[in-house]
Amino acid sequence: MFGGDTLYELRCSLQLAETEREGGFSPHISPFTAVNDLGHLLGRAGFNTLTVDTDEIQVNYPGMFELMEDLQGMGESNCAWNRKALLHRDTMLAAAAVYQEMYRNEDGSVPATYQIYYMIGWKYHDSQARPAERGSATVSFGELGKINLVSQGKKSQ
Repeated sequence: MFGGDTLYELRCSLQLAETEREGGFSPHISPFTAVNDLGHLLGRAGFNTLTVDTDEIQVNYPGMFELMEDLQGMGESNCAWNRKALLHRDTMLAAAAVYQEMYRNEDGSVPATYQIYYMIGWKYHDSQARPAERGSATVSFGELGKINLVSQGKKSQ
């Protein structure tokens, strides 16, 4: 699932250009989720051992319009009901210029950052072993370094 910082370069460029040209802005990219919302969602679904991991991938494009074409091909256009249906041509050109000016790479391409969340949740079942009670350990972590392990009849050092 895409995370909240996905496409921040594009969102910022569109907001700056639309505010300058039209006196305000509306979202043109679907909203993304925050990592803590995923934890709450999994918890409400009954999962009690949760892991959420994040990865950031940067893809370089020749320009903003090629990025937007890719997004449209991925089915990632804005799905909000209350979105503004039209973005004026001069606003789009201004956004492309802002994107180039603020974020361009040395080779002239522009980056698009995708934040990806990976989620894992477990539900305990009666057949699974339960974790030991907190404080029930019989060996201290500090003592682990003193333990000699025997491997194939030889002592390891």
